[in-house]
Amino acid sequence: MKFRLRVHDEPEINLIPFIDVLLVVLIFLMLSTTYSKFTELQLQLPIADAQAQRDHAKEVRVSVSSEGAYTINNVALPERSAEALASALLEAAKAGKDSVLIINADASARHQAVVTVMEAARRTGLTQIAFTAQSSARAGTP
Repeated sequence: MKFRLRVHDEPEINLIPFIDVLLVVLIFLMLSTTYSKFTELQLQLPIADAQAQRDHAKEVRVSVSSEGAYTINNVALPERSAEALASALLEAAKAGKDSVLIINADASARHQAVVTVMEAARRTGLTQIAFTAQSSARAGTP
């Protein structure tokens, strides 16, 4: 009997699929990584609770209807002049010049009516003015 020596092939690791997988992972990491730009100044910003600091006594709410009629804190004004509006704003601003004027204008209100409110605020010295708007989700528009 003649025995032949069997040659055992060494098992090979095929590196091509391994390299393909690594390239896919590398591309994924490159695309999903966000790069942050760090400033040289290290700042620690103050913490505030918006609801706790909101002071309703300092707010003066002026509503402007589509016809140009004004209400201040839900009290209708009989006149539409800037002088009458300024004197009513002075009475409504309980905190003085620290009061915040919040303008609620109708979407179809004339631009001049809103400018009149801003002019009256300038005359009374109210410098903090905010406008309210309705979000598109609440309005029912996309």
